[in-house]
Amino acid sequence: MKYTLRKWAVGMSGVLWFFVAVPAALGWDTSQDMWSLNVGYGQSIPGWGQTSQRVQTIDIVPRYTHLTIDNLGAGWLKGRYSTLIELPVHIVTEPDSSLMLGLNALASYTFTADEDWQPYIFGGGGPVYSFADIPGMGADWNGNYQFALGLAHRLDSGTWLLFELRYHHISNAGAEMPNDPLNSVQFLAGFSF
Repeated sequence: MKYTLRKWAVGMSGVLWFFVAVPAALGWDTSQDMWSLNVGYGQSIPGWGQTSQRVQTIDIVPRYTHLTIDNLGAGWLKGRYSTLIELPVHIVTEPDSSLMLGLNALASYTFTADEDWQPYIFGGGGPVYSFADIPGMGADWNGNYQFALGLAHRLDSGTWLLFELRYHHISNAGAEMPNDPLNSVQFLAGFSF
């Protein structure tokens, strides 16, 4: 596990470098980009779709946000479109004690009509590697997709307090059997700066 974890860390560092350093080197405007760290709890729900196992996780989600298009729409629809890159760490607490590590590319829209309270939505996905021994998951390498609702609140210090509710799906798309998916709900809170 240590060797695989080290390979994952090196690989994800390379991916993060690509998404952060390359745009800056190409002269893209990164002056409004942000970093955030969210922490929370997730749980799969047996009977939701083909989910058969209750899996509980503590989630740690570092995220890089690149502002892609600003000043869209008008009125309450006014907002901005951003691209998010996440490197989530899911600490599985039930039925096994282990890790799931991932990489997510997400598209986000933030409603900016109010300067202090800004709701947002996002969706996307990416690969997930599971060290956990979860019955019904037939592969270590899986994919995930997710959709979320969030709320950002600007603090006096200029940082943002974040609250998110996510639908999160993990499966191997039938590449290996069995392929019982994990359909989960995640509650996260964090800071963006």
